[in-house]
Amino acid sequence: MNSINLLLLFLLIFALVLSLFKTGKNARIARAFRILITFFGILFFGYWFFQKSLNNFLEKSMSVQVINRLNQPIDFYAIKVINKDKNQFLSKRLGKIRTNHYQIEYFDMSNSNEYWVVGYLPKNKMVYFTQHSVQNKEADQKIEVKNYLNQSVKLSENAQEVVENLKLGNIGQSVKVTLTLLLLFLNIVLLTRKKSYSH
Repeated sequence: MNSINLLLLFLLIFALVLSLFKTGKNARIARAFRILITFFGILFFGYWFFQKSLNNFLEKSMSVQVINRLNQPIDFYAIKVINKDKNQFLSKRLGKIRTNHYQIEYFDMSNSNEYWVVGYLPKNKMVYFTQHSVQNKEADQKIEVKNYLNQSVKLSENAQEVVENLKLGNIGQSVKVTLTLLLLFLNIVLLTRKKSYSH
């Protein structure tokens, strides 16, 4: 989705350039391209928001339920370990879980036998790290966090790097999505304004 969003970003910039053609045959062709690009953008974000609104449940996936029994909210992440030696991980933010509340994430474990759970206090202070091996990939996992714990200093350092990369990726994606939405809105406004002027 990131690559499509980046492509759409450049297409929408191109559509704005095409809006400079205001008269003649070139203007009609440019307007047709602008309509196609804008329509593609609307379809893309409609599909993207629909996908985001769906439950994360995947067929034949394993659920990881994290329950916070500590006396304060903790920001949790789950990391599927694909290949530690090659730094291949799939990380997902469970979110800030309040005391005696839980959150569930789903992983397809067909290419993995291990996952980690990482917890942070505010100001990015890691206070929880556990490593879990998966024997039965069809059995759902339930993790109750009752103590501040770090099972492995070395692995927790790897986990912290994975989480930081996830955060940076999310920030970058947010910036690109926001900019693309802004350009899409601007193109829609220009197209509708052009249309109103033509009557």
